[in-house]
Amino acid sequence: MKKLFLGMAVAATSMAFAQEVQPTPAPVPPMKGAATAAQFSEQQLTAKNQKIGFNAGVFVNVPLTEKFALQPEVLYNQMGAKSVISDNEITAGTTTVRTRQDYSTTLNYISVPVMLQMKPTENFYVEAGPEVSYFVDGKNKGEQTISTTTAGTTTTQTVSASESIDKDNIKKFNLGFGVGLGYYFTPNLGINARYVNSLTHIYDNSGAATDAQKNVNTNRVFQLGLNYKF
Repeated sequence: MKKLFLGMAVAATSMAFAQEVQPTPAPVPPMKGAATAAQFSEQQLTAKNQKIGFNAGVFVNVPLTEKFALQPEVLYNQMGAKSVISDNEITAGTTTVRTRQDYSTTLNYISVPVMLQMKPTENFYVEAGPEVSYFVDGKNKGEQTISTTTAGTTTTQTVSASESIDKDNIKKFNLGFGVGLGYYFTPNLGINARYVNSLTHIYDNSGAATDAQKNVNTNRVFQLGLNYKF
């Protein structure tokens, strides 16, 4: 009987010890995502030149003092541009034909911004810092839309074609500088707006790209999104 009670005590102690030493789950890093509106530096700042995309990733906010913090991020980041090549409308009798041609470029990067944040208040901050991006892939897309309206009835035909961008034509690394601001509605949920302007040209210096592409185009991106801390 004594051996039985001793065995039960040892088993209970072992189970209690096992429960105590169970590993603590790793904390989930804060996450963020944003809608982006990108264009090239050679284009006029208009809505029709904005390529709509997104970015998403994780970040860490490191307090430096009560008013300052450093925020490194790792993001999947879409850049590029869109342009309207032509937009014509012809009316003959009761029929109106509108022909529109669009061209867009999508450039996908892995971006690492490092933002220095200043907090005038507990929930509001302004930020600025560099961003280094690595080019992953990209695509050019052309689209033609023909809309025909007769007696109030409209029919639309769309023809599109796309091609992957030769990675050898694009610089592998893109250096930019961003400025922004943000506000936390709760300790976990906040909104962020940021503008990033590239300091390096998109295209490389080989003969594969035109002089205009090599010397003019840089990325410009507006971002508006949410931050979430678990």
